[in-house]
Amino acid sequence: MQANHNPMGKRFRGYLPVVVDIETAGFNPKKNPLLEIAAVIVELDEQNELVITERYASNIIPFKNSELDIAALKFNGIDPYHPFRMAVEEKDALDKIFTPIKAAVKRNDCSRAILVGHNPAFDISFLNAAIQRCQIKRSPFHPFSTFDTATLGGLIYQQTVLAKIAQTAGVEWDNNQAHSALYDTEKTAELFCMMINRWHKLERLEQQMLNMETLSGN
Repeated sequence: MQANHNPMGKRFRGYLPVVVDIETAGFNPKKNPLLEIAAVIVELDEQNELVITERYASNIIPFKNSELDIAALKFNGIDPYHPFRMAVEEKDALDKIFTPIKAAVKRNDCSRAILVGHNPAFDISFLNAAIQRCQIKRSPFHPFSTFDTATLGGLIYQQTVLAKIAQTAGVEWDNNQAHSALYDTEKTAELFCMMINRWHKLERLEQQMLNMETLSGN
């Protein structure tokens, strides 16, 4: 879906939010490989509401001499060498993700993308390690700044676990699809849009109340 959007270059200090989720074969970004990456682009529509506009995902072949943590593979249920994964090399996966993100950054009058994730320190560390391995000269993402939906969920819904935030917010959640990069990214993006739009509504309501107070004072 392509939004009839308003360029959002001024909304987040020149950053375009892009929701990312990464599935890996361990917790060490230097030694354990990326197995899946998904990115969801969000933009403002004609009503100035944040909406999902584009989705991208790739399964990734473990990089040469990488280490596979059996416990991590058991947790996410991924067989890295399954023939039906249609996996691609790490650099090809990043190019597939980065090309439309760069285009979205440009059309929104932004300077860079900012990674939105659920506990995103994990995702940004693996993404940065992959960028370094692939010798990508310029990533569209800010190298360390992120938006965290766990923090936003704790503030707005008193929950920090992604599934519990979704359930509290009334968003459908399927445990059987969880820990797929694309599914988790889409749900995180849906929640991020809901939380930002909710804040905008509160801002508008507050402004209306201030306007009414000003008029009544006159």
